[in-house]
Amino acid sequence: MSSSTLKTWLDAARPKTLPLAVACILCGSAVAAQTATFSISLTLLALITALLLQILSNLANDYGDAVKGTDNEARLGPKRAIQQGLVTPHTMKKAMALNVCLIIGVGAALVLSAFDNATDIVSFMGLGILAILAAICYTVGNKPYGYQGLGDLSVLIFFGWLGVAGTYYLQAGTLDSVILLPATACGLLAVGVLNINNLRDIDNDSVCGKYTLVVRMGPRWGRTYHQVLLIAAFTCFALFALLEKSGITGWLFLLSLPLAIKHGRAVWLSKDGESLRPMMGDMVKVALLTNVLFAAGILLH
Repeated sequence: MSSSTLKTWLDAARPKTLPLAVACILCGSAVAAQTATFSISLTLLALITALLLQILSNLANDYGDAVKGTDNEARLGPKRAIQQGLVTPHTMKKAMALNVCLIIGVGAALVLSAFDNATDIVSFMGLGILAILAAICYTVGNKPYGYQGLGDLSVLIFFGWLGVAGTYYLQAGTLDSVILLPATACGLLAVGVLNINNLRDIDNDSVCGKYTLVVRMGPRWGRTYHQVLLIAAFTCFALFALLEKSGITGWLFLLSLPLAIKHGRAVWLSKDGESLRPMMGDMVKVALLTNVLFAAGILLH
């Protein structure tokens, strides 16, 4: 494989979005380590599975938005592989198929390593299949749910509730309701990343029939919604710290609050999609830093 080909596929995987997958596994594993049990092998397998699912979603978005014409010259986001003519749709589909095979292999190893009872094995295998379908069907198909304004809910579910709580269950073999607080917080921060993406491309998405939640609510409400996501995420982390009596280290996540406030203010004051271009990376940093600090605080308690 030539260096240019390798770069094409690395860019198609969109590595700048991958910290979101890392965040949910880190968050769930940290809580499990504090309250129940922890396995480094399970954590690594869960992390690889989550990263592969994120890459699958990115490849599927490259394919789906290209064939629907949403990836055009008016789109403000980074140019994608098919859009630039670097990869054909057929080759992208083959890459997606390979990725699915990898997910199934690593996911099966994860589930079989974590459980020895049929109910848990079948349940998590089912969740894995659902995650694969969700990653693909966001933009692919006749009625992709990302074009119907359901992307935000999907991100909350898979990068929050299932990502964090599922990781916790894989480690602990049980589920404590309090895990839903950091799971929701992690998911809301991931939704914030999607919201920046959708705010940036709101005009082009509207013209192309991609009715994201932001397209449906309008840019002003979309900016307000972004502030709500940030506030709600920090509130959930704070409630967890209070309920678990985490001590001073349990509040380490607040060290990222100034960065979140600066980012939220910049989004609120932004005038158009062009001004939002650099804010995707900023939101990823906020999400990752907040989750890393939360996990560190839990482990230090």
